[in-house]
Amino acid sequence: MKQIPLPIGVDAEPDFDNFVAGDNAAAVDALRRLAVPSAPVYLWGPSGAGKTHLLAALARQMRAEGARVGWFDADTPLPWDFDEGWWLVVIDGAERLDAERQHAAFALFVEAATHGAQIAAAGRFPPVDLAVRDDLRTRLGWGQVHALKPLTEAGTRAALRREADRRGIFLSDDVMDYLLTRFARDLGSLMALLAQLDRFSLAERRAVTVPLLKKMVNEEGSHA
Repeated sequence: MKQIPLPIGVDAEPDFDNFVAGDNAAAVDALRRLAVPSAPVYLWGPSGAGKTHLLAALARQMRAEGARVGWFDADTPLPWDFDEGWWLVVIDGAERLDAERQHAAFALFVEAATHGAQIAAAGRFPPVDLAVRDDLRTRLGWGQVHALKPLTEAGTRAALRREADRRGIFLSDDVMDYLLTRFARDLGSLMALLAQLDRFSLAERRAVTVPLLKKMVNEEGSHA
C-alpha cells in the first residue's frame, strides 16, 4: 500500500532569494530596487526563463510591505475591474491576451496611471513584436524593459541540485542526466517534475532513482 504524502509546505513560494539569476542578475536587481510608483516594467523571454517567478517575487515583496496587488493573465475571467487600493497591477502572458483582454489591459494602464499604481507585465516577446493593439504595445514598452535569458545547462543543474537539497532529495548524476535528456529543458518544467518526483518517492517510500522516475512517468505521466 502506498503512503499518502501529507501537504507539509515543501513547495517554496517564488521570491527573489530562490530565483536562480544566471545572466539575469541586472533584471532581478532592478525589480528588487523598484521605486513604486514608476514607469511600467516589462519582462520578456522564452518559456521557462523566469518571467512569472519574478513577477510573483515582486508581488510578494510588495505584499510584505503592506501593499495590495492585482494579478491578471490570459486566463483571468472578465471583467478586469481595477481596485483603487492596489499598489501593483501584474499582467502576465501579454502575448496570449485576446482582443477583449487587450482592451481590459489598456484600461488597467489608464486606471493605474490615474491612481498611482505600479504596472509590471511579462510576455514571450519584446513589446515591439507583440501582436496586440498599438496603444497597449506602446504602454508595455514605455518603461523598463528587461530581456530574460534561460539558464545554461550548468546553471540548470545547479538550480535543480539546490532545489533537491532543499527538499531533502539525493539527486544522483544518473537521475540528473535522465531529467535533462528526456524532458523539457526549461527550468519551470523541470522544477515541476522534481516536485512531482518528490511526492511520488514519498508515496512509494523509495529513494529517487532512474527506475523510480521511469515508474512515475509510466503510472502518472509527466506533470511538468
